[in-house]
Amino acid sequence: MSKTYYDPSDLKKFGNISEWNKELGTKFFDYYNQVFEEGTLTQREKSLIALAVAHTIQCPYCIDAYTGDGLQRGITKEEMMEALHVAAAIRGGASLVHGVQMMNKVNKLEM
Repeated sequence: MSKTYYDPSDLKKFGNISEWNKELGTKFFDYYNQVFEEGTLTQREKSLIALAVAHTIQCPYCIDAYTGDGLQRGITKEEMMEALHVAAAIRGGASLVHGVQMMNKVNKLEM
């Protein structure tokens, strides 16, 4: 088994970030928990969004957490994969649309 920076056991230590700054840690977790409360979006929908965003930002801890959370909320593997493809399409499109800046620069320099 190769060693990486990612250690799945660290996910359980997430709450420990408050140890070195209790005030900001508490504010973050209060906000974080409020965000994931039932609102206009259901907790299930928020979990699926979180999973897609986790893949977009490539956070292995978040992917781990929201895959498990999603399964507990009844999100199917098909729904998870579809959400992943939505995230990939947006990420790919965001990269490609910046090509317009490149094209504009080339056109300007060729004048």
